[in-house]
Amino acid sequence: MKRILVAPLNWGLGHATRSIPIIQALIEEGYEPVLASDGAALLLLQKEFPSLTSIELPSYNISYSKKRKNFRYKLLKVSPKLIKAIRSEKKATQSIVESMGIDGIISDNRLGICSKKCPTVFMTHQLNVLSGSTTWLTTRIHHYFIKKFDACWVPDLKEDHNLSGKLGHSNSLDCPITYIGPLSRFSKDSVEIKYDLMVLISGPEPQRTLLEDKLLSELKHYPGKIVFVRGVLEQEKTIQMKGLITIYNYMTSSLLEQTINESAVILSRSGYTTIMDLAKLNKKAYFIPTPGQYEQEYLAKRLTDLKLVPSCDQSEFSLDKLNEIPQYKGLSFPATETDFKALFASLF
Repeated sequence: MKRILVAPLNWGLGHATRSIPIIQALIEEGYEPVLASDGAALLLLQKEFPSLTSIELPSYNISYSKKRKNFRYKLLKVSPKLIKAIRSEKKATQSIVESMGIDGIISDNRLGICSKKCPTVFMTHQLNVLSGSTTWLTTRIHHYFIKKFDACWVPDLKEDHNLSGKLGHSNSLDCPITYIGPLSRFSKDSVEIKYDLMVLISGPEPQRTLLEDKLLSELKHYPGKIVFVRGVLEQEKTIQMKGLITIYNYMTSSLLEQTINESAVILSRSGYTTIMDLAKLNKKAYFIPTPGQYEQEYLAKRLTDLKLVPSCDQSEFSLDKLNEIPQYKGLSFPATETDFKALFASLF
């Protein structure tokens, strides 16, 4: 069995959750996945795959600013720390490859998980990294790192009917690019609707907590039944009630899949993995992008302009905004099947 190191970025839970179908496919095709990440992302994968070997990587320790206008400055300020973390994970990768006999690497946006001793893949939906007036620079830096890998996988469709828009489509990257189709760990199921609204939150602090506090305040007057998932990975799952709101700190994949299917509408951030999941389940939604995160703001605006999902800035959200949802089509994408056998065989 060939050992494949799978290493998602710990920046919210999206990178880890979209790695789940990749890990499952590796197991089904006879490979031995080795999991590597840090923080909540690693904990999530350990809960999903308790029998697999897992390794803790150096942490990027990314946090967001409280104010949108300070977002870019905050990232610039922590750049030396990011560079140090990338160097540390690159050193760790060499040790892991040699000590564990790794035959291939799949890195989801971890820039330093690269080696010349085995085939390497960089998975990302961001061929263009949006940062306002400095987009050209952040994109160029990203391309510099991607070109160190043997291949780049984009979890989207190459055609015009796609989910990532200009984020995942570029003509300037000099690296073999394969569009592997949208990834989701979920399947659509025709079940009875139990919840009028489901709230999904995750992502770096302090913005995750700021949104949670705002939504709990606004939604206490919501007339229907709500299930609220805080996206806080802890050792034990907790459930509490506040009026008609059932609050979970987190859900396992199977429960999350079931609950999204049982919910009429989803209120969440406009993270790309969330968009892929909701499109797979053909859900109506309302998006509140993380303040200052250009990627989420772009995706939210694009889907709103396409009349698929309404959205607004976090500071502007109020309960009556949810009345806009019936005017929008909701999310979906054409049924696609990724040929994982051929995809893996082409590299590993």
